[in-house]
Amino acid sequence: MPTGRLANSCGLMDSSDRSSVSLPLYHKRQHLVSAVMMGLLMFSLGCSVEFRKLWAHIRRPWGIAVGLLCQFGLMPLTAYLLAISFSLKPAQAIAVLVMGCCPGGTISNIFTFWVEGDMDLSITMTTCSTVAALGMMPLCLYLYTLSWNLEQNLTIPYQNIGITLVCLTIPVAFGIYVNYRWPKQSKIILQIGAIVGGVLLLVVAVAGVVLAKGSWNSDITLLTISFIFPLIGHVTGFLLALLTHQSWQRCRTISLETGAQNIQMCVTMLQLSFTAKQLVQMLSFPLAYGLFQLLDGFLIVAAYKMYKRRLKNEHRKKDTGCAEGCHKKKSTSLKETGAFLEVNEVAVTPGPSVPMDCHTAFESTSHISSSTYWS
Repeated sequence: MPTGRLANSCGLMDSSDRSSVSLPLYHKRQHLVSAVMMGLLMFSLGCSVEFRKLWAHIRRPWGIAVGLLCQFGLMPLTAYLLAISFSLKPAQAIAVLVMGCCPGGTISNIFTFWVEGDMDLSITMTTCSTVAALGMMPLCLYLYTLSWNLEQNLTIPYQNIGITLVCLTIPVAFGIYVNYRWPKQSKIILQIGAIVGGVLLLVVAVAGVVLAKGSWNSDITLLTISFIFPLIGHVTGFLLALLTHQSWQRCRTISLETGAQNIQMCVTMLQLSFTAKQLVQMLSFPLAYGLFQLLDGFLIVAAYKMYKRRLKNEHRKKDTGCAEGCHKKKSTSLKETGAFLEVNEVAVTPGPSVPMDCHTAFESTSHISSSTYWS
C-alpha cells in the first residue's frame, strides 16, 4: 500500500474536473427512473410500518445503535483490512474503502421482508445510516486514508445522499399513513411491492451479468474481495446483534442491513472524484459487489425458508393436533431480550421456540381453573 498523508479527503473539485467526469444524459435519466422506482418500492414497504413501533425504535434506539455501529464501524474497518491484506493497488483500495464507508442500501429492506425481519427497524436503520453518512462518510474516509497518498481529493456525493433521503422518507411516510387508514389495502400493496421488488432484483442481476462481461476478466483479487466482503458484513452484523442480546428477528435484520451497501452512491462518488482513465480500474468492484450482495441475499432468504419449513414439518410430525397452537407460539416469540426489552414485552431466549405438548397445556389450564374454583 502507498504511504503518505491525505491533505483533504473531502475537498471540492474544480468545475473542469467535474465536467470531465459528468454523467451523460442517459445516465441521468437512468438515475431519475431508478429514483422513481425506488420511491414506489419504499411506499409499498412502508405499508408494513406502524408509527407506534417506529417511535418505539426511536425512543429506545438499541437496535439502531447496533446497526450504525456495524455500518460505520465494522464495514469501513473491514474494507481497510481487506485492502491491506490483499495488497491492492491505490485505485482499487480506494474503491473498496469507499464501498465500506457507504450507508446501507434499500435492497436490505426487501430481503428483510422476505425473512420476516423487523421492517420498522430495517427502514429506520436505512434512513438513519443515510442521514449519518453526511458526516460519517467524510470522517471514515479521512481517518482510513491518513496513511495513503492520494493525487486528488475525494468528493462526497451530498446531492445523491439528499435524493436518497427524499426517496426514503416521503414514500415511507405515505406508506405509514396508508397502513394506518386502510390496513387491509396496505397488506395487498405490500405483497405486490414485495413481488415487484423481487422481479426488479432479478432483472438487475441478470442485466448486470450481461452488461458487465468485461468486468469478470478484471483482477481476480478484486472479484474475491467483492465476494467475501458482503459475507463478512452479514456474519459480523449478525454476531454483534446476537452479542448485544437482540432477538432473532432483529439479528436477521441487522445482518442484512450491514452487508447490503448503497452501490449507486459508491459509483457516484467514484465518478465525481476520479478521471475516466482511473475509473477503469475502479468501477468493476462496486458492480461485482452489487451482484454478489444480491446473490448472498437470495441465498439467505432460501436458507431461512428451508429452515422455517423444516421446523413446521417437525412440529407437525410431533403433534398434529397442536400445529396451530405451535405456529401462534412461534410467531409471538420474536421479541426483544434482556436489557433491550421494549415496554410490555416478555424476555425470551433467542432460538427456535419449543412447542408445548397439548396434554401438558390442558393439564396446566385445568389446574388453574380448579385452583380458581376452590379459592
